[in-house]
Amino acid sequence: MTDWSHYDESDAKVRPSRSSRPRSKRRPAHESAVEGTVIGVDRGRYTVQIGDATVMAVKAREVGRRGLVIGDWVAVVGDTSGTPDTLARVVRREERRNSLRRTADDDDPTERIIVANVDQLAIVTALADPEPSPRMVDRFLIAAFDAGMTPILLLTKADLASADDLRASYEPLGVTVIETSVEREGGPETDPGFVRFRQELHGLTTVLVGSSGVGKSTLVNALVPTAMRATGVVNDVTGRGRHTSSSAIRYEVPTGGLIIDTPGIRSFGLAHVDVNHFIGAFPDVAQAAADLCPRGCTHESAEAGCALDEWAADSPDRRARVDSIRRLLAARASSDSY
Repeated sequence: MTDWSHYDESDAKVRPSRSSRPRSKRRPAHESAVEGTVIGVDRGRYTVQIGDATVMAVKAREVGRRGLVIGDWVAVVGDTSGTPDTLARVVRREERRNSLRRTADDDDPTERIIVANVDQLAIVTALADPEPSPRMVDRFLIAAFDAGMTPILLLTKADLASADDLRASYEPLGVTVIETSVEREGGPETDPGFVRFRQELHGLTTVLVGSSGVGKSTLVNALVPTAMRATGVVNDVTGRGRHTSSSAIRYEVPTGGLIIDTPGIRSFGLAHVDVNHFIGAFPDVAQAAADLCPRGCTHESAEAGCALDEWAADSPDRRARVDSIRRLLAARASSDSY
């Protein structure tokens, strides 16, 4: 029988609790961090532009679980030389000026941020092959107005069909509409629409969005010859293009400006968009709505109590604008994805 009489509490070995070490909620200040811009995202690795250097980085714990997207302004520590096989750390994300957001569908409460800190949204749609989808264009426009980005409607394959109907639908909203066909004989430099669009990029950051097969990659290759984005063809049965771009990426246009190419999008939910915020993108309409419409007005129709019809009655331009805005509001209210 074991004699325990000579043992006391000092002989007991107790493993210290993992929580015995006090933890602080204070985060390092990282006062020596340098500023940069995220220009590429790939499976937890971030490409950051810091001056003339292109730096690979990972996200530090203090950034939290918030994702980083192209366009984010960040603070970086570590080796920021851009030397191959070196890795820096992103320790802080600065406040975003704006962001392009979407949800998987209109009932999905989870927002997905596509890009941040962008000046313009170029909505790329083909006039044929595949056929244009005005409802998808409407949704992109709502997102642009909501984010405070200037929208441009870029109509590709202009040699295949007329743009008159789309111009009539979107120019009343103040949207710049440009027709282009970069593959016509003589190359993109002979196409007035391409030349004009390239001029619109000067000094600004522009994100390109659109469905697969509309010619975004062809357009990017024409703007940035070194980009070498893969191009595809449209399926003759479904009328849809193949996803040729699997991730967003930012390029510097040799003639001036920055563009962000995004993968083809087949659905664009708008659950995050507030109707009143959207109306605020049109100052004259917003003022009329505030002065004339009843509280809580959804601006759907005169029958529903909206006073915008009375405000626009004597002006064909106002009437066209109100009709276009209501079409966008109908797209916002729809539960379908396109």
